[in-house]
Amino acid sequence: MPAPRFVLWMFFVATTVLGASVVSGQDYPDRPIRIVCSGLGGGMDFTARLIAQALSGSLGQRVFVDNRPSGVIPGEIVSQAKPDGYTLLIAGSALWLLPLLRDNVPYDPMKDFSAITVAVTSTNILAVHPSLPVKSVKELIALAKARPGELNFGTAGSGSASHLAGELFKAMASVNIVWVNYKAPGAAIMDLIAGRMQLTFGSAASTKAHVNAGKLRALAVTSPQRSALFPGLPTIASALPGYELVAPFAVFAPANTPATVTDRLNREIVQVLNKDDSKKKLATGGLEVVGSSPEQLTATIESDTARLGKVIKDAGIKG
Repeated sequence: MPAPRFVLWMFFVATTVLGASVVSGQDYPDRPIRIVCSGLGGGMDFTARLIAQALSGSLGQRVFVDNRPSGVIPGEIVSQAKPDGYTLLIAGSALWLLPLLRDNVPYDPMKDFSAITVAVTSTNILAVHPSLPVKSVKELIALAKARPGELNFGTAGSGSASHLAGELFKAMASVNIVWVNYKAPGAAIMDLIAGRMQLTFGSAASTKAHVNAGKLRALAVTSPQRSALFPGLPTIASALPGYELVAPFAVFAPANTPATVTDRLNREIVQVLNKDDSKKKLATGGLEVVGSSPEQLTATIESDTARLGKVIKDAGIKG
């Protein structure tokens, strides 16, 4: 082989190998990583910052959180980002339920993202005002059937986890309880404590302190199994078999991100979450560690979309 042709051939091989290395993510990461999320100061933000801080150490690159307004904006940003692992998303079930709640959502939750892991879940608590003469889910159902349309539950935002938990309860228990929409979560809880509402399906973070103070009476958790954070509470499912609603916070990358990158991120994030210190910190915010595989996250999305999609359609919920 003449020398010039040999040099060109070696250059071609070298550039091909280098290109394959970059595409496959073997050199990942070599610059800072951005995690986009909504909910500044909430459980999602706390989870994102815990993961970012730990990944900064294990990956050897700065990982920072980019908080954006709630709604479609975080998902839109990440769905349009370059699929190289340097722009990630932490989102709740709103990511895949919003297209069922409103028109013209600028992404497809099944096609525009690469699943990485369900990081944590948050269970909701079914709690009532202490004056309500019920101490179990069965007693609440009996009272609601005896007093149709007289019991209220309030949430902030149409289609929120608390709202869907209540609508699912109504459908499965065949009861008529009235949903009241509030502009802020705090307002709903304050009205409940004041006795202007009768019950809530509130998040653990917004409800637990008031239950501990005796201002509310907790009846059950919305998760399918008893929560390690609230071991004394039964599940709603013990009275309504099949009832289940948890709020997952999951990690995604843009669609077509190399598998070597998403697999590494999954391993690193799951390892971070399963550290005792991480579990303790997350538990203070009412969050339980999951650390799932990408396939389990995809299955969660498919299940939620089918099951809660029916609730959304039947109740006529709009976001």
